[in-house]
Amino acid sequence: MIIMDDEPLALINMEKKLKEFNSIEVIKSFTTAKDLLAEGPSLDFQVAFLDVEMPGMNGLEIARLLKEWNKNIFIVFVTAYRDYAVQAFEIHSIDYLLKPISKARLETTINRIQELLHLENKSTPIQINKPTLTIQCFGGFVVLHNDKAIHWRTLKTKELFAFLFSNLNHHVPRDTIIDALWADTEFKKARVQLHTTVSYLRTTLSALGYSEVIQYANGCYILQLEDFQCDAHDLEHNLNGKTETGKIDVEKAEALIQNYQGEFMASLDYPWITSKANFMNNKFTLLLHDLVEHYTAIHDVKKREEILLLTIEHYPYSDKTIRQLIKHYTEVDNRASAVKVFNSFKSTLLADLGILPEQETTELFNAISVE
Repeated sequence: MIIMDDEPLALINMEKKLKEFNSIEVIKSFTTAKDLLAEGPSLDFQVAFLDVEMPGMNGLEIARLLKEWNKNIFIVFVTAYRDYAVQAFEIHSIDYLLKPISKARLETTINRIQELLHLENKSTPIQINKPTLTIQCFGGFVVLHNDKAIHWRTLKTKELFAFLFSNLNHHVPRDTIIDALWADTEFKKARVQLHTTVSYLRTTLSALGYSEVIQYANGCYILQLEDFQCDAHDLEHNLNGKTETGKIDVEKAEALIQNYQGEFMASLDYPWITSKANFMNNKFTLLLHDLVEHYTAIHDVKKREEILLLTIEHYPYSDKTIRQLIKHYTEVDNRASAVKVFNSFKSTLLADLGILPEQETTELFNAISVE
């Protein structure tokens, strides 16, 4: 692993935090792009922690460079600002950490890295004659067993499963769960309620054939499941596949879109879901962008238009997508639709956000208007 931050003290602090994890080895730290360019190509590393705000080449530019060196490098961005999240996802980073970083949050990232590295070197054996769960995360949170909805003993039992599933195969501190699910409950009472809810959840899962999938050790709970199908996991596997091979599985991507029911866990009013929902919704947007690139490359203008319109429906404030759609309509000689799309987008931005389209978008529109 390498880490990079233009602030020496921040670099030392991050290196100190990472060294607390025995499975992590920091082989080199950098404060300037010049040093990275000089030494980086000769180093053998799989993970890079990059500060976003740096003079000269910023972290996003460094990430693109590293991906050119090795498309399989895992990128983790570290920043004090939220403004770069979408750009970070577009580079297919595996995580986006906001300073100051807690040990628990960093542990989640390290576990994610270890899981991805493990998957790279592991072929999953075929399982037969085992009970199967189907878990739909987009549009709500629906859990089916043999096509029948699971009956949850309490609402908190369902919420606890949703929380642990969103951290699947990661150790989650007990107090983190309490803070997320019982924030307004006195701690001792919350701890009892957690233990009771865990018991209910274990009983429910055991009845379905999933025994001992929830473990507790060193103050942490972990949910470990096999033999399940989940739309959110299928999405991540598809995007990870592109990181490894350079292309997406179009057939599976189309299946995800056909079965898309709405934003990640949209029907759930859980305070803790916001961060994960933003992460997964951005992942879905990335999948749409990848499909647009694919259909553009093979000159399938009909499918490209279909995916672009779906992208706008999913993310109505995207200047980038509007520019792609304007260019598409220009290419197919349909300037009337290009004008309609721009005017509708401008009205939406003014009504919802009180802003105008980006200058680049307006200039593109003006250019096609005078032709």
